[in-house]
Amino acid sequence: MQVNYQYPSASMCIQEANKVVLGLSPDLSRAEKVSFKGTLKHPLIYRDAMLMLREIVISDMSRKKKERVEFYAWLEDEIERRVLLHQEYMPGVRDALKRQMDSLIEEIGKIDSNIAKLSKVKQDLNKEIEKYDIWRDYYRLERAFWTFIRNRDAALWWVLDPVITVHPDQVTFEAFSLDESTYGCLSVQRDEFEIEGIPQLGTTNIDFSAKLAREMERFRTYNEVELSINPEGFTVESGIMPEYIEKKIDLPETWIKGFNQVSAAASLGGIDIDLTPTDMYDICSFLKGRKAHKSPRDMRWILEPGKRIRVIFEPWGTEIELHSIYSGSKKRIERIWGRRRWLVVEKVIPIAKKFTIRLLGFGMPQFIVADLGTMQMTIGFTSWSANDWVRGTAFNILGGFIGEGNYNEVYNLLKEKRHLTMEEINTALDSYSDDKNRAGIGMLLRKGEAYYDLVTDQFRFRQLTNEPIPRELYQVTDLERSVDAALRQELDDFQLTANEKQEIIVKNIYDEIRKTKVNTEIKLDADRQISKVNCTCRPFKKGPRNISAPCSHILALYITSSDFLYLQLEPNNNYSIDQLEDMR
Repeated sequence: MQVNYQYPSASMCIQEANKVVLGLSPDLSRAEKVSFKGTLKHPLIYRDAMLMLREIVISDMSRKKKERVEFYAWLEDEIERRVLLHQEYMPGVRDALKRQMDSLIEEIGKIDSNIAKLSKVKQDLNKEIEKYDIWRDYYRLERAFWTFIRNRDAALWWVLDPVITVHPDQVTFEAFSLDESTYGCLSVQRDEFEIEGIPQLGTTNIDFSAKLAREMERFRTYNEVELSINPEGFTVESGIMPEYIEKKIDLPETWIKGFNQVSAAASLGGIDIDLTPTDMYDICSFLKGRKAHKSPRDMRWILEPGKRIRVIFEPWGTEIELHSIYSGSKKRIERIWGRRRWLVVEKVIPIAKKFTIRLLGFGMPQFIVADLGTMQMTIGFTSWSANDWVRGTAFNILGGFIGEGNYNEVYNLLKEKRHLTMEEINTALDSYSDDKNRAGIGMLLRKGEAYYDLVTDQFRFRQLTNEPIPRELYQVTDLERSVDAALRQELDDFQLTANEKQEIIVKNIYDEIRKTKVNTEIKLDADRQISKVNCTCRPFKKGPRNISAPCSHILALYITSSDFLYLQLEPNNNYSIDQLEDMR
């Protein structure tokens, strides 16, 4: 999607006596002319939080090809060093070492040849598996293009992130990592500012360069810092007209879709765990000092009611007992992958009052909320090494955001009120069903016109781009159509069972094309979080076979069973759909 940005000037830090003005130039091409001016009460906390947001933007956990250039350069120097050291006392050592090194290099060449052959076999297998993926070449070219842009022009890359929104109660800064696996949102409450004038609400892109980030590092306690979002631009000296800047950017589709998936995943709810800054430091310190070279590479959280939280790090089996007490009512064991992304939190550990971890279940994303007083930093991580925010996900379906619903009514309401809970939306639009309202909110999320605030449990109005998003980026997907078709099938084989541990097992048999049938099963723990899924259909068996890539049957079964998960059920009793309907 191509967008045109128009900035009145470059963003900059301006020194005025004992005050520093952090001037952020907004995008003038937007309908909402955003403006804001206020002096920060805690500029150093804001500085560290914004620099952490920058760390999120530039972070890239994708695998890199190993280079041997430095090794061979060292090898040459080492040969020369040894020769010079011993040539006076050991005649002929040069030839001997050279023969040894030639032999070593020859062995390395053979090993490299074998590695190349194995790599080719692996590549051929991957090509065979993915040859039906029509988007494969597109994604590769798109990622290469954005890597080129980042390397050639850091300032140009930065215009994609962050996105700034001025709300009635706060100012937010949203960003995505380079590999699109980590999401960050800094929320700064109005109480943090001594506001001048009347802020103009809305969302804008800002001209945020790497140079501006370096200027922010120079904030000190003896300087007041004023945040200014000014449509008129900024100048260093009076009398000099601001430099008007125009930029044409091709926004990657994955960037747009990622914002939708983050909000949908965050709204699912989960288990919240409060950690002290000391606990977070212990976790990051352990991860920073060790790097696993074999699987599994997960963190296993042992959560027992009234006891201190324990974390086991695989593959070493090392256990760390934290200071925080688990306040839940049931014992749980949670496994988390993609743990090295947690190191991005290090920047705010010294200034945080506490951290809240939200776990959504096995194979699902995790969220961390850092309480910084009048500011909150929300970080969302995918659960695997690959980018699960964009591909292979169905968080909007799991969250009940299916179809278009009453999009126009929800849009007008949220644009007027700016931020509302789901309950407030249902109350205001009580002439529509709750499902209709939720579907309407889901369409706003898809079109980048709203996002879910994990801290306040509200949906907030935010227009992600200055132009309408193309229909193909938010239209109903094939997966949703398949889910809708599965939901319309008869439930004669539906069965729900609760065991002595209050775990629930839901089963059903769905009709497939060519009169085949598939067996689908979902297991939920005592807190009604998905712990295991299985389906005999081809799409599920071809994928990772977990909840990170559910098939349409698993999604349909979960949606069907969600209305009955909190009924009073007798252990080891099989309930049909008719029995459950009578119990509601």
